Amino acid sequence: MTAATPDDAPLWQPGPDRIEAAAVTRFQNWAATRYGAPADGGYAALHRWSVDELDTFWRAVAEWFDVRFSTPYESVLGDRTMPGATWFPGATLNYAEHALRTADDPSRADTPALLYVDETHTQSPVSWAELRRQVGALAAELRALGVTPGDRVSGYLPNIPQAVVAFLATAAVGGVWTSCAPDFGARSVLDRFQQIEPVVLFTVDGYRYGGKEHDRTETVAELRRELPTLRAVVHIPLLGTDAPEGALAWAALTSADTEPVFEQVPFDHPLWVLYSSGTTGLPKAIVQSQGGILLEHFKQIGLHCDLGPEDRFFWYTSTGWMMWNFLVSGLLTGTTVVLYDGSPGYPDISAQWRVAEQTGATLYGTSAAYVMACRKADIHPGRDFDLSRVQCVATTGSPLPPDGFRWLHDEFANRGADLWIASVSGGTDVCSCFAGAVPTLPVHIGELQAPCLGTDLQSWDPSGKPLINEVGELVVTNPLPSMPIRFWNDPDGSRYHDSYFDMYPGVWRHGDWITIT
Repeated sequence: MTAATPDDAPLWQPGPDRIEAAAVTRFQNWAATRYGAPADGGYAALHRWSVDELDTFWRAVAEWFDVRFSTPYESVLGDRTMPGATWFPGATLNYAEHALRTADDPSRADTPALLYVDETHTQSPVSWAELRRQVGALAAELRALGVTPGDRVSGYLPNIPQAVVAFLATAAVGGVWTSCAPDFGARSVLDRFQQIEPVVLFTVDGYRYGGKEHDRTETVAELRRELPTLRAVVHIPLLGTDAPEGALAWAALTSADTEPVFEQVPFDHPLWVLYSSGTTGLPKAIVQSQGGILLEHFKQIGLHCDLGPEDRFFWYTSTGWMMWNFLVSGLLTGTTVVLYDGSPGYPDISAQWRVAEQTGATLYGTSAAYVMACRKADIHPGRDFDLSRVQCVATTGSPLPPDGFRWLHDEFANRGADLWIASVSGGTDVCSCFAGAVPTLPVHIGELQAPCLGTDLQSWDPSGKPLINEVGELVVTNPLPSMPIRFWNDPDGSRYHDSYFDMYPGVWRHGDWITIT
C-alpha cells in the first residue's frame, strides 16, 4: 500500500451524497452516540478509534449487524496474545443462520439470493426461500449420515449453487467445510483433503470451461479410493451422467421441505479449512472460525464494500480460492450473490463484463491481471455494455498498476459514470483484507485507499521499527477475529507460529511489502 503526497490530485472522490449514504458513515454516527466513537474526523478518526478501542469496536460491529448470540459472550477478547487470541468467549452462534435470515423476511423470500450464470450466459436465479429449503433438506440428510459438529465435509465443485448449499448445510450442522475446484488434478486435491480426513465428498461428474466439457469421473474415482474416511459421496450431474455405484444423488438429498436446524456452536468453532498455495511442501490447512469469519465478513462486506439488500455482488472466482468464501458471505448482508462458472475469456475477453451487465452487478470484483488484459486487448466495456448499475470495480490477486486505474476510470468516466475503484490486499490466511475499499475516501492512482477497520496495519523494518514513506514488512499489531484458530495437524502450533510470528514475536508478519505515508 502506498499513499499520496499532499499535492497529488485524487483520481476519484466520492460526492457528499455518497458519503452520507454509505453504511460506514451511518455506523460511525451510530457508534459515536452508542459507544463513544469520534463523531468528527471522518474515516481516519474512526479507524484510529477501532484499533485503540478494539474490544469496543468489535462489540459495536456485532450489535450494528444484529449478530445473534444464542449464548451471550463473557467478554469481547478473552486473551489478546497473538497467536492464540480468544474472541467472544462463552458465546454460541451459527454462521449459516445469519447467511439465510433474509429468507425470514416475507418481502424478500422470493427475491434472488443467488444468480447463477454459466458460459451460455443463461441466468438461473435461486430465491432466498428456495436456498433456505435446500439447506434445510441437505442439513437433515447430513445429520442422517452421521455428520456431527467438527466433522469435515469436502467439495470438488465448480462455482455453482449446489456448492453454496453444501457449504451452508455443513455450517448449519457444525461441520467443517473445505473445497477444491474441479480443474485441480487428483494429486492436488489429495494433498489438501487427505490432511483433514473428510467424511463426506460432494462432487460433480465434470465441468464446462472454454466452450468444452471436461470429464472428471476418473478423478472422482481416484479421490474415493484415496480418501478412506469417506462415509458418503454425493453426485451432482453437471454433465448429466448417472450417479456412480455407491454414490448418493444430489436431487434425492435436497428434495424435502425441511426446516433448517442450526447447530449453536462456540464462537471459535471451525467453519472451514482454506489452503495455502503449497509451493513449499504440502499446502498449509488454515482453519478459521464460525464467529470470526461472521464478524470479519460483516465488517468487510457491510461497511467496506458497502453492500446491502439492494445490491448484487459478483466476483470472478473459483471454489479453490478464498474469494469464493468471501463472495458467499455477501448473503450475510442480504445481498444477491452472482455465481459465474466458466472461463474469464470465453467466448471472448469481454465475458466478465457481459456477466456484470446481464446480472446488474453493483460491485464487480476481478483480478488486476484481467483488467490489464482488457486494456491490452483495447476493449471498451464502458462503451459496449450497459454497466450503469456498477458502483464499484474491485481488484485483488496482485496490485493494480497505475495504467489499470487510469483505464478503468476513463472507460466509465467517458460514459459519465462515477466509478469507485477499490484495489484491495489481504490473504487466504485471514480470508479478508488488511487494506483497501473505503467508500467515503478518495482514490489515488496506484494506491490502496486505507487500512481496514480494526486492523492496526504498519510497515516495519527488520528490527521492528515502524517506517513511513519507506518500503517495509506488512505487519498487523493487533488480533483480527478471522486470523486462523490453528492449522490442521499442527498439534503444538509450531507451524502456525513460524508462518507469521517468528520474525516479530506477538505481531503478525504477513510476508508482503508495504509503503505507508
